[in-house]
Amino acid sequence: METTALPPIEAVLKHIANSSGPLRSSKFTGLSSLGSGEVGKFEKAWAGIELRRRRQIINRLVELAEDDAQLDFDSVFKSCLKDTDEEVRSKAIEGLWESEDTSLIGPLSSLLEQDASKKVQAAAATALGKFVMLAELEKLRSSYKPRIESALLSVLGDENRSVEVKRRALEAVAPLSLPEVKKAIAEAYQSRNPKIKVSAIYAMGKNCDSSWLNDLLGELSNASAEIRYEACGACGEIGDEDAVPYLIELVGDRDTEVRLAAVRALGKIGGAEAERCLKQLLVNTSELIQQAAEEALDELGFEEWLF
Repeated sequence: METTALPPIEAVLKHIANSSGPLRSSKFTGLSSLGSGEVGKFEKAWAGIELRRRRQIINRLVELAEDDAQLDFDSVFKSCLKDTDEEVRSKAIEGLWESEDTSLIGPLSSLLEQDASKKVQAAAATALGKFVMLAELEKLRSSYKPRIESALLSVLGDENRSVEVKRRALEAVAPLSLPEVKKAIAEAYQSRNPKIKVSAIYAMGKNCDSSWLNDLLGELSNASAEIRYEACGACGEIGDEDAVPYLIELVGDRDTEVRLAAVRALGKIGGAEAERCLKQLLVNTSELIQQAAEEALDELGFEEWLF
């Protein structure tokens, strides 16, 4: 079987640097899996590309990486973490979302702590959440954990940080089984800022501690659809069957997203009552609800849907 040779790096760099010409996706394969020498050439060329073109390129690379898992632009994204433009830096962080390379922990922590852009700080906090989860699952060397904890928890205690950055830091650090984390979630839950409260409810689910259940059950009847939605998701994460009757009520919620969230949560929790409700939803008048119920039953491993 013949394989198509990747374009030489010089040809690719010439193409992307030509701001007057269109960007051709076929050329971008030459930026996949760059070696150390090629990274140096890329960085030298990148420095001379105008801002508008750099933004176009990074956006196209992120799109291509999402569409084709065989493309590996991580070396490019890592280089772009040092770009002078906040849009490029934040997009580069997005492009690295699936990477579990521990060498990213230092740069991401530094961006969270020191970057001048709130957008970049928020993106870095979210990206660190992946490493938090790996640490909590003991899939990460324990020596990395203090750096991640320090970066995220310091944000939560900093009054000068923006609401958006604090929200993302709270959501990212939530899986850690630490007293400081539980305290931060509890304080955020009492906030008068509705956005911070929404993140606290999301964080309760990621914290996976059943002590949050009573608060979550109360929020399932909140007047805010956004809060009901997040409370459904959090109940699903905690997985306590005590939430099932409350979630069944929300299957008929006036908000479509809340209804779907309730169905997904039932699929995560399971149990006879949840299964019975999900099977009934297979003949719901809404195709969206039918599909969500089918997927929820799939998650429960329930194959005999028809009854």
